[in-house]
Amino acid sequence: MKFTRMLTTKLTSFWLMSLAAIAFIFLLCATMSFVQLTYKFQQQKVAELESMLVNHYHAQSGWELDSWLPPLLLAYNTVEFRLTLKTDVLFAYQGNVLTQNAMVYNHQLDPNSDLRMSLILPQPFDLYDVSWYELLILAVGILAIIALVRFGYVWFSQQLDGIEELALRSRLILQGKHEQALASPGKGKPRLINRALTKLLEELQDAQKERGRFDKFIRSNTFLDAETRIGNRLFLNNRLDALSHNQGMVAHGVIYLLEMDDLDLLQQAKGESVAKELLNATVNGINQILQTLPNSIFARRSHNQFAIVVPQVSLIEADQLASKLLKVCLSQPLTDVDNRDNFFHLGCAYFTAGDNATQLIDEADMALRAAQLQGNSNWFMYDKGAIDEEFAKGSVRWRSFLENTLVQRRFFPFSQPVIDSDANEHHKEIFTRARDNQGALIRATLFIPMANKCGLMPQIERQMIERVLALLTNERHSKQVYSVNLSLDSLTSRAFSQWLKTTLLEYRHLTPRLMFEISEDIVIQHQAKLQPKLDMIRKMGARLCVDHVGQQVVGTYYIRECHFDMIKLHRSIVRHIHLRPENQLFIRSLIGGLYRTEVQVCAEGVEVFEEWQTLQILGVGMAQGTFFSDPVEAQ
Repeated sequence: MKFTRMLTTKLTSFWLMSLAAIAFIFLLCATMSFVQLTYKFQQQKVAELESMLVNHYHAQSGWELDSWLPPLLLAYNTVEFRLTLKTDVLFAYQGNVLTQNAMVYNHQLDPNSDLRMSLILPQPFDLYDVSWYELLILAVGILAIIALVRFGYVWFSQQLDGIEELALRSRLILQGKHEQALASPGKGKPRLINRALTKLLEELQDAQKERGRFDKFIRSNTFLDAETRIGNRLFLNNRLDALSHNQGMVAHGVIYLLEMDDLDLLQQAKGESVAKELLNATVNGINQILQTLPNSIFARRSHNQFAIVVPQVSLIEADQLASKLLKVCLSQPLTDVDNRDNFFHLGCAYFTAGDNATQLIDEADMALRAAQLQGNSNWFMYDKGAIDEEFAKGSVRWRSFLENTLVQRRFFPFSQPVIDSDANEHHKEIFTRARDNQGALIRATLFIPMANKCGLMPQIERQMIERVLALLTNERHSKQVYSVNLSLDSLTSRAFSQWLKTTLLEYRHLTPRLMFEISEDIVIQHQAKLQPKLDMIRKMGARLCVDHVGQQVVGTYYIRECHFDMIKLHRSIVRHIHLRPENQLFIRSLIGGLYRTEVQVCAEGVEVFEEWQTLQILGVGMAQGTFFSDPVEAQ
């Protein structure tokens, strides 16, 4: 909204009007005074003529008017003059001056006799001509007035600029744009007020950051292990619940159980500091490996046992990862440990979609016991038979399949509604599905990891955005709002960013009905790199949403810094929320940190009424999940 300089405009307008009124009154009074002075001067001349005629009448019997009166009347520019005594005309004069608005003086000169005078004179200004010198003086005076008025206006505006800056900062504060108000302190006057606003904004910013740190502290103490700062047992259970549906896993992957057999003996023999140093070194080494694996889970189940869950990997990749993990563990210094060759054991259990989540932990534990029975530090993979054939497709076959699907445009949008607390549809989230040559749907959990590995996600998401824009141009969807997910590869792709900018400019009238969702872990790890791209999307008129919030234990101040319009809670926080007070505490803290902002909170993966009811009580305004509707193809 363009800020109008209301205060300056009003005050300067009042000042100019007052000055103009004073000048007008002054000029009017001066003109009237000058006119009255000229008339008075003419009347004085007439009175002098009357006095001369009376004196001559009483002093001389023979007036000899013809000798001295005509030159005098000529000097007066007389139009006509008549001097009568009773009915006799003593003297008559007719001048050569012509005028329409004449001044007539018809006076009785002597009250004792009937001596009368009739004198007709022109108006005082009829014969007056303005010279160039007088016009020059008048022009110089007018220019001086204009210059002084201009100088006064500029000076007055400069004096009020400080107040205007204070008013602008106040408006930004009222609009909730605290960062902009803090970034533009300017030279507002009175400067005491300006400095006070700056100090209060800085303290407010610190308070907001402190609130974010407090949120992170709550989540850390709820979901993190105090010693190693990785997930605890509760964190692991939440994340496993999020990866499963009705206790069945929704994708394939592997779970590892890592155990340090003699950690207690090491702590007793060498001290707590040595054991803690070993733990931290091992955790840091494993974290470096897991950084390249998206959506991986690393948690501490007990004092000497750790769990690692890595979804979307093949069986061969799971074997290779197990070897890497064990290699990292064996690289730790154990020179003072008696049983250092039999200290680390790793049990692995590979799972596919539909496998029971609870049974997986048992299988991984069985594999761990088998590794311990073999002696020495090693790993063991639980074998439960052949793996589903669709997971056995190599990268070459997947690339060929995905490229053909792109060319034949067999990626289709499926939508799931987001419902607000009044049971109204707020928007629909778009999910991507692919069809093979036989028309069967391919799950996103299968092809998206392979598309990421093949670098095809920007092309797939570009095709989905084009389909969504086609839906928005349809009259049946004239009021529909859609949200589309964007991956890291797409956001960091220069070609995709340029295409997206051009497309949003072309469909500028549709951008208010578009929302783009970015995963929280992507924003946290690449905030500086993604900030210009997110700002571009927001300036084009589209809205921004961050999903999977709560999946990781991080601060939430990035929500304000990136100006997100909506956040979506991860299903691991939402699942069984009515039975988990620690998750309720996190949501209360999160919503409290977003107080007095326009950020909306939505919950993903709502499956039962009790979850939705609890979320509404906590203050969550929107939700989506199978409780409301399954994803259906958008047409």
